[in-house]
Amino acid sequence: MALTALDIYKQLPRTNCKKCGFPTCMAFAMQVAAKQKALTDCPDVTDEAKNGLADASAPPMKLVVIGNGDGQLKLGQETVMFRHEEKFHHHAALAVRIPAALSNADAVAKVEAVGRCKFDRVGAELKVDFYAIEIDHIQDPVERVRILAEKCSIPIILVGEDPVAMAACVEVHRALRPLIFKATSANIDAFSQLAATSKLPLAIGGATLEEMADLTQKAKDKGVDEMVLAFEAKEPAKTLQLMTKARRAALQKHFRPLGYPAMVEINAPSLENEAVLAASFAVKYGDIVMIDHAETWQLFPVLTAIQDIFTDPQVPNTVEPKLYEIGNVNRNSPVLFTTNFALTYFCVAGEVERSKIPSYLCVVETEGMGVLNAYAGDKISVEKVVKTLDNLGVADKVDHRKLIIPGLLPVYRAELEDISVWKEVIIGPKTAREIPAFLSQNWSSQD
Repeated sequence: MALTALDIYKQLPRTNCKKCGFPTCMAFAMQVAAKQKALTDCPDVTDEAKNGLADASAPPMKLVVIGNGDGQLKLGQETVMFRHEEKFHHHAALAVRIPAALSNADAVAKVEAVGRCKFDRVGAELKVDFYAIEIDHIQDPVERVRILAEKCSIPIILVGEDPVAMAACVEVHRALRPLIFKATSANIDAFSQLAATSKLPLAIGGATLEEMADLTQKAKDKGVDEMVLAFEAKEPAKTLQLMTKARRAALQKHFRPLGYPAMVEINAPSLENEAVLAASFAVKYGDIVMIDHAETWQLFPVLTAIQDIFTDPQVPNTVEPKLYEIGNVNRNSPVLFTTNFALTYFCVAGEVERSKIPSYLCVVETEGMGVLNAYAGDKISVEKVVKTLDNLGVADKVDHRKLIIPGLLPVYRAELEDISVWKEVIIGPKTAREIPAFLSQNWSSQD
């Protein structure tokens, strides 16, 4: 039977100390009852209360930590089926398989190639999160892992079903805190014992959800605390159904044997199909998506989809409202302004940089809204633009009085010229991609 907020409140210190981040103990108890917080988030809760309420008050999906130090990744502890219900707490992770068939030299080359695939987008660095190193059918798997681990700056997944090879690699490389992949009905006893004694997370696969639930319970009985449900995407539609049912069982039915993050192996007939499936499973509901290839054109759309879906809808994605210098600006450089919505800023800044014309970009505080939304929501006005430009001393940095405004705000032109020092207001393009051509045509002679 689910605990009520009052049941949980009775076990709390009831001091309203606010250490948990909530104003009262009752507010915190309501969050715990709703599975939004764990009881252990209260720093003053007694051991007796923890023991009595731990299982019943824990989030429906277990938190799993892979890797160590600054490079560790956290998975799970999700509380909702859909992002608009609250938010997703941890982003989906992308893993690239390093096949056993490769020589050590070729394996190193692939690791290094994947490591070079990094993308800057909206102020964040997008990259692969895991190397999945196959260890079965290799003459010296321990040495293979050692060689590749030296080249890895991200966590690793040990891929194999041979208990002897896996035990040898875990014994030597336990400090890396890899994910053991994967336990099946054929090796569940050996792999569970290995994961329990080494205190490492264990991936568990099964043909059905019933089999997975049985295997996770067996592993838990042997002392395994952190597990990942492993699926194969041989039949994508069926796999998606199974993953959705598992998540629903955990979050809505509080079925503990399936209350773990999920991962999926992509088996696709082509590189294009692999990228499409990877993106599909990353957004629903693969906490780890394992692929075989890592072409740049494949990775970027997948990582972009992950970034877009796993942003927090409750927190505006903003940049600091200030004056940004793009390139080696001078006193004849053009002056533009935009809003502090991160996507808008980085799109505009990127296109200004691509124009090769050094420019000043003034960012106005709009509470994280884009140009049209800010205009419609009364978060931007002529007065606010003028005040921002004045406070930042933009006019003192240039010899001209020309201001380029967003093409979506042409109505600002006359009033800006009337009430500010900017007496020549130029209406810019409506989309960021038009900025390079616009600046080349309208400012090249001024630079």
